This record gives sequence, structure tokens and C-alpha cells, in this order.
Amino acid sequence: MKRFKRKTTLFATALLGASIAALTLPAQAWEPTKPIEIIVPAGTGGGADQMARAVQGIITKHNLSKQSVVVINKSGGAGGEGFLDVKNSKGDDHKLIITLSNLFTTPLATGIPFSYKDLTPIAMMALDEFVLWVNASTPYQTAKDYMDAIKKAPDGQFKMGGTGSKQEDQIITVAIEKVIGKKMTYIPYKGGGAVAVQLVGGHVDSTVNNPIEAVAQWRAGSLRPLCVFDSKKLDYHEPIANGKAWDSIPTCKSAGLDVEYLMLRGFFAPPGISKEAVDYYVDLMKKVRETPEWKKLMDDGAYNQTFMSGKEYLDWVAKAEKTHEELMKSAGFLAAKSN
Repeated sequence: MKRFKRKTTLFATALLGASIAALTLPAQAWEPTKPIEIIVPAGTGGGADQMARAVQGIITKHNLSKQSVVVINKSGGAGGEGFLDVKNSKGDDHKLIITLSNLFTTPLATGIPFSYKDLTPIAMMALDEFVLWVNASTPYQTAKDYMDAIKKAPDGQFKMGGTGSKQEDQIITVAIEKVIGKKMTYIPYKGGGAVAVQLVGGHVDSTVNNPIEAVAQWRAGSLRPLCVFDSKKLDYHEPIANGKAWDSIPTCKSAGLDVEYLMLRGFFAPPGISKEAVDYYVDLMKKVRETPEWKKLMDDGAYNQTFMSGKEYLDWVAKAEKTHEELMKSAGFLAAKSN
């Protein structure tokens, strides 16, 4: 009997010790328990779609998550469909949205009940450049050549293709018109991929596509870059076509076209997700950025590789929203306020 009691006491003591040890151990880090959705508020083939699918492929190839990643395009209403989906998914730790300038332009232009403040910031992955492109069969070798041709033509004769209406491509187009002093005809398409195809086919005279959206056509000899809408030349030196690299492209400002514009490529999550989930995704994106596939994407697309998270990211977004409001007000693109 004494032996039985002694065993019972030892067992109870061991159980109590294990319970205390469990209480003092750090909590298990949060991990997704089902597939992660990445919502793309734009069409297929564009810069946002390409980056989302690159992230998906990198996570899968390098086993960075125990769960799979699914990319879903929700481009309706200039991306409003995607933003409202994520806004209404409060507390969903398994959903992300990749953002571009329609994070600002869509609510400003349409008046939909959405703001970046409705989402949880995760990380800025990069800033995307804009390039003035023409068909390689045209005689325009410089931005000045192209501007001079527009100046000599009647208003509306030259066609600019772009993604969506009252979004970044059309904002840049209006800015170009103001510098040149002539109107162009802006033709909207569903995504940057379609825009590049239309320029190759000669259906428009120019585009302001991101580098990643037109690099394949430049490499194939179908398109020609004239200038980049940044304050400095791109810092990429590897030849792309005819011995020219991204750093061969002059800034638009140096060519007399004083227009500058950069676009966000980053991730947000639904409102109300846990801090542990935010930390997980920030760390996941840092791991993505360390892979050779990511570095290749950055090189191919000539991205500005700025990374931000936390308050720094949120402060940048708040400033960018004000900038877009000013640009869209100047262009006459703000939605009319109801009485």
C-alpha cells in the first residue's frame, strides 16, 4: 500500500511539474491552418497579378508555408470588388490583398465605401516604375520625338492605352497632356498585359506600362521604351534588347516631359486579424525577398526595392493617399459628393 501511495504521489508531482513547465513555455507561434488567399484587385497579366503569382510560386517552391497559396483575381469595379471582399472578411487570418495605386484611386474616383484604413497593413514589397512605351516600328526614338508629333497633330489623334479609367495610367496621361498642351485619346483596358498586346498590335500609339508588363515585348523587339517617370534613371545594368538595359532609358524629366510617378506594390490583410498573424506574414514576405526568384523578378521588372512594414509603411500609405487625392482633383477625377 505504501508503495502504491508513493507511486501516486510521484505521478502527481510529475504531472504538476509538467503543468507548470507548460505554463512557462512560450506560446506556439501562429501559423496558417488552411490555404492562404491572395486577392488581386486587377486583371490577369498586369504587374500586381504577376507579383502575386511570383510570391505564390516562391512560397511553394521553397516550402515557406505549410499551407498552399491561392491567387484570386477580383478586378470588378476598378478593383473595388477585391477591396470590399477583404474589408468584409474581418478577422480572417488567411487572406491577403496585393495593392497597387487603385488602393487610393478606386475609392476616390467611385466613392465606394472603402479606405486603406479599413485594412491591416502587412508590408511594402517594392515600388513600381512607369515607362513611356511606343511600338518599335514607329519612328519615335526619344520622348521629345513623340511629344513633337503629338503637338503637331489635332487633339485626340494620338491614342494612349492604359489599365482602367481614372487610375494611375490615366492620371499620368492627363499630366502628360498638361505638359504638352494637347489632348490624347485615352483607351482603358482590363490589365497591363492587355495594354501591351494592344500597343504591339498598333491599336494605340503609346502606353505608360510598368516595366514588368512590357519587358517581354521589349526583349522581342516589338516595343521601345522612351523614358521613365522617375526622378532618376533605373539602377539595372543587364542588357535587355539591342544591348540596352533599363539604365539606358532616360528620365522623362530630362527629355522635357516633367512628370514623375511611382506605384505601391505591397500587401494588406483584412481588419481585425491577430498581431501574431501580422508578424507571421511580415516574416514570410522577408523570406520571399531573400530568394533568387524574387531577385530575378526585381531585375526583370526594374523595381525600386524599398521594403517597409509597421508604422513606417502606414505613414507612407497615408502620405501617398494625399498625393493621389491632389493628382485626381487636378485631373477632375474625384467622385461627386452626394448631398
